[in-house]
Amino acid sequence: MQLNAVIYGLGSHEAAWRMPESDPHALTKLSFWTDLATRAEEAGFDALFLGDVLALQGGADKHLSDALDPIVIMSALASVTSRIGLIATASTTFDHPFHLARRFASLDHISGGRAGWNIVTSSNLLEALNFGLDSMPDHAERYARAADVVDAVLALWDSWDADAKIADQKSGQYLDPSKIRRVGHAGPYVRTAGPLNVPRPPRGRPVLAQAGSSEAGRAFAAARADIVFTVQSNLSDARDFYNDIKARASHAGRDPASIRVLPGIVPVAAATRAEAEARLAELNSFAVLDHLIAKGSEFLSIDLAQVDLDAPLPAGIRHDAGNQASQSRVAVLTAIAQREDLSVRQLLARLACGRGHLLAVGTGADIANRIQEWFETGAADGFNVMFPVLPGDMKRFIEHVMPVLKI
Repeated sequence: MQLNAVIYGLGSHEAAWRMPESDPHALTKLSFWTDLATRAEEAGFDALFLGDVLALQGGADKHLSDALDPIVIMSALASVTSRIGLIATASTTFDHPFHLARRFASLDHISGGRAGWNIVTSSNLLEALNFGLDSMPDHAERYARAADVVDAVLALWDSWDADAKIADQKSGQYLDPSKIRRVGHAGPYVRTAGPLNVPRPPRGRPVLAQAGSSEAGRAFAAARADIVFTVQSNLSDARDFYNDIKARASHAGRDPASIRVLPGIVPVAAATRAEAEARLAELNSFAVLDHLIAKGSEFLSIDLAQVDLDAPLPAGIRHDAGNQASQSRVAVLTAIAQREDLSVRQLLARLACGRGHLLAVGTGADIANRIQEWFETGAADGFNVMFPVLPGDMKRFIEHVMPVLKI
């Protein structure tokens, strides 16, 4: 079972930065990142995962939205770790394949073959505006471009044989030109001549990760990804997604066992269930309601400021509501509301904590049993662990959950 430690921002909870235990200025301090990385590696996590958005997001006046470049962070963490994987996010919509191939090959070399690329297509209009576009390309076009970009990146990584660098100081022969190839990629969206000016990555190429639950996203993942991230909150739905990805991989001529499906899990761990519930209540008490209403309204394409927050979610919200990026998340959130009979206010609290990911609240044994059930019944090959507050809830998970998982 694979466990990734998600280290995006100050935690998965919207109010993480407001908690008394948090340092709201920590993101620009290297010690914050190195502490997380060394703790996660020592505890036995398989990889660190760092997301990214290429814009200062809406509601930034009430919500942590600034973010350092993931490649820079992971390069720094490579120097203080020796085993743990380093999965960084980069966009195929706005990055050129030569830049992508060079940066991730460089990270792979300096980390000794531990780099991973979380492939995202980007979806936010604010991101488009930052790169000189007036609108975001539609969903299908973004995935078509992503396929083209990934094919170009793979070709660039493959442009060097593993033994192309001779570096014979006596003869003066540095490279064997017969083992380095021009790429000449000319796809529908990107072109690159190649070869790359970085030697072949230590293991041939970095790990490829991708998240997407749409038809295009699933097809892309099944054809290209090594790790598939997904938002699931229900065991039955998670099994269906898992089986679908594995079947698509097999149909694409790949070994289904070579692809790992990792749902996100938001753990709130404590010595007792009562303490865990109190921890969650404390977290939710620091959330800014106006911000949650605005965010929920954007997700669901309905003005939640005009509804009774203590009533059920209004009927008629379509699963294809919202922008193209959030369609699958709308389905998850509305299903949670219906299945658990949540009021709008309660649903907003769930949105604040994990945006629809599996919420696990309880003792170490409670959470470990939930993880084991999903793993052993064919719903997951592991999890992206999304700690509500960093580093506090990482410490709690390591203290309460990891010892039970290792038994």
